[in-house]
Amino acid sequence: MKSVVKELWRDKFDVVFPRCCVHCGGPVEGGRLRHLCPACVRQLFVVTPPHCTTCGHPYYGETEVNRLCPHCEALEPRFGEGKTAILLKGPGRSLVHALKYHQGLHVLEDMVTIMQETPGYADYLRGAVLVPVPLHAKKQRKRGYNQSRLLADCAVQAAAGQARVEELLCRVLHTESQTHYDRDARQRNLKNAFALAPGATITPAQRYVLVDDVFTTGSTLNACATVLRRGGALNLDVVTFGHG
Repeated sequence: MKSVVKELWRDKFDVVFPRCCVHCGGPVEGGRLRHLCPACVRQLFVVTPPHCTTCGHPYYGETEVNRLCPHCEALEPRFGEGKTAILLKGPGRSLVHALKYHQGLHVLEDMVTIMQETPGYADYLRGAVLVPVPLHAKKQRKRGYNQSRLLADCAVQAAAGQARVEELLCRVLHTESQTHYDRDARQRNLKNAFALAPGATITPAQRYVLVDDVFTTGSTLNACATVLRRGGALNLDVVTFGHG
């Protein structure tokens, strides 16, 4: 009943304040997503198999057994598998940037829908403890929230509640944005940047899944995975919303 009432109020609100597409700026009318117009939705690159089992990036053309992925072949991951929902291009990039840089919390509902529609994504999350990549307290105060924690909550919704979130990590070093660094510089920048959160308890038999917004070089996820491994996590994977 509550969801029906919510939909009715939301529809009335949309009449007074029409929604605009976060990518092209045009009106959003109909379609399965509320903040991308149908034309931009068609430009979303949702990841489907076959894809790299380490970073989630799709393979193109003919695939081979034990094929090396050019996006993560030099990573030496401290985690098992990885999965992502979309490639970070066009409308997908706009969704992530709206959330990360423009206080666009309204796009989270679309991100849940995309997670639900990405083949195998929800199944991958079920039964896991989701561990968001933390922000340093200084950066979180400036932004007002940790987007990775919000995406972990979205992932729980996508998995129909069959996962839970635990904030087992904290960021102890404040570093500059990683955006313009290459893999080696990112790894140096992140050395000793993360630690187990005070009071964090890790159960070796439990499956943990690190959650971040984007997989770029995997350096941040690897740094976090190293801390969890040292803390006793034996079954450890990663998931991101975007890759690029």
